[in-house]
Amino acid sequence: MVNILIWLFTAVLILVSVFIVLVVLAQKAKTDGGMGAALGGGATEAAFGADTGNVLTKLTINASILFFVLTFGLYLANIYAAKHTKATEGLLPTIAVPAAPAATPAPAPAAPSVALPSAVPAEAAKN
Repeated sequence: MVNILIWLFTAVLILVSVFIVLVVLAQKAKTDGGMGAALGGGATEAAFGADTGNVLTKLTINASILFFVLTFGLYLANIYAAKHTKATEGLLPTIAVPAAPAATPAPAPAAPSVALPSAVPAEAAKN
């Protein structure tokens, strides 16, 4: 359950971050030029009227507050998740090694059925 909240907070945080970047870029600079005018400063005046600065300022403040609340919520959720995970969770799995079969003595080699000639010469066997 906590992991779902972490992913949800992260997704919303990314959207809020992109929104803050766009709102800040759309604001008019104090010198009436710059990036705000190039990226839609005139379009926001047409949409919101002559008091565009106040609307964009309020949007920036509210989005910043939401950003910090979500960031703090993610911090708390990660602490909670770290404290409530099992000690073995997240580790590599252990694989049980099968027990080796008991060592059985190897059967003794069978005696050869064919008689081998003796290495002792026949003359030495007579003495």
